[in-house]
Amino acid sequence: MDFNVKKLASDAGVFFTRAVQFTEEKLGQAEKTELDAHFENLLARADSTKNWTEKILRQTEILLQPNPSARVEEFLYEKLDRKVPSRVTNGELLAQYMLEAANDFGPGTPYGKTLIKVGETQRRLGAAERDFIHSSSINFLTPLRNFLEGDWRIISKERRILQNRRLDLDVSKARLKKAKAAEAKAAAVPDFHETRPRNFVLSASASALWNDEVEKAEHELRVAQTEFDRQAEVTRLLLEGISSTHVNHLRCLHEFAESQTNYYAQCYQYMLDLQKQLGRLPGTFVGNAESTSPPSATTSPTTVAAATIPAVPTIPVVPTVVGAPNPTAAAEGTLNPNEVKPPASGTRKARVLYDYEAADSSELALLADEMITVYSLPGMDPDWLIGERGNQKGKVPVTYLELLS
Repeated sequence: MDFNVKKLASDAGVFFTRAVQFTEEKLGQAEKTELDAHFENLLARADSTKNWTEKILRQTEILLQPNPSARVEEFLYEKLDRKVPSRVTNGELLAQYMLEAANDFGPGTPYGKTLIKVGETQRRLGAAERDFIHSSSINFLTPLRNFLEGDWRIISKERRILQNRRLDLDVSKARLKKAKAAEAKAAAVPDFHETRPRNFVLSASASALWNDEVEKAEHELRVAQTEFDRQAEVTRLLLEGISSTHVNHLRCLHEFAESQTNYYAQCYQYMLDLQKQLGRLPGTFVGNAESTSPPSATTSPTTVAAATIPAVPTIPVVPTVVGAPNPTAAAEGTLNPNEVKPPASGTRKARVLYDYEAADSSELALLADEMITVYSLPGMDPDWLIGERGNQKGKVPVTYLELLS
């Protein structure tokens, strides 16, 4: 092993002088070369970028993978440069359990059929989640990690070098200042009446020695200044590159938002399809939990599906007028559109989510994406509303509507 003692001693001496200079600066006993305001702003901006990038990266990882153990496992695989094994999503695992339960209970029973429909939707949701995680990892997390593990490490390294160059420069300044002070003291006019001429000779010799020391210190200062200026320029260029990093992260952020939008749009569409399928599935829900017979003819599948969703927003209610036909009776029996009067104000608009075929003359057929006016009647089933389209009027199911303001 090639062990250079002289180099080791020299490096140790440089380290010691830097440590002394740094300590004296902290104690206020030594002067420090200050960077210009623009450079300080670049440093603060770089530190802020690094800190916020770490926080955003960490929280995005938690969003995509809430399980801490799974995140640690993925981290270890990445560090070992090995492929992360495929992992079943929670939605896919739930789908598996539902489909197995349906086979056990009987796929021909109402409960089994519903389990199959919901399980298939959960599997599609799990697959959509897997695609979203994969897309976000490539388009968003990877660029953030590349910055922290690549560009930022280079910037940190050059900043440490600049700090050392700055300490060397201040050490050279202090050394030159001391040498000049000693030279001035040695160059003072000696006492020619000194009884010992030897002191005069020694004084002249010391003045010459300090003169050489000043020249040496000035040379070291010029070298240190040159190295400091060169390193400051390199570091400045790297810090100014943070702007391009922001541009790149901005593009990645747009891609992440687009992936998330597509993911939630897929989930929304899958759930709408499921709701529509459950509404058409006979025997999905019956008031008597022990009965497996299909619902009566007066019960609409849409009403069955609406029992599983939250209550709809408040709808204007038609007030009861003395002498007018009883709207409650009309709601419970066959609706006569001519007997129903809309409220004077407060009706709401609604957008039809998908097609609906009227079961009888009291209902209003619907077409997807059309706009209708809706309101409610006192005592009316909350799962139904009165809908109007032009001169046409009839009952419409709430689950087929998107209520607007």
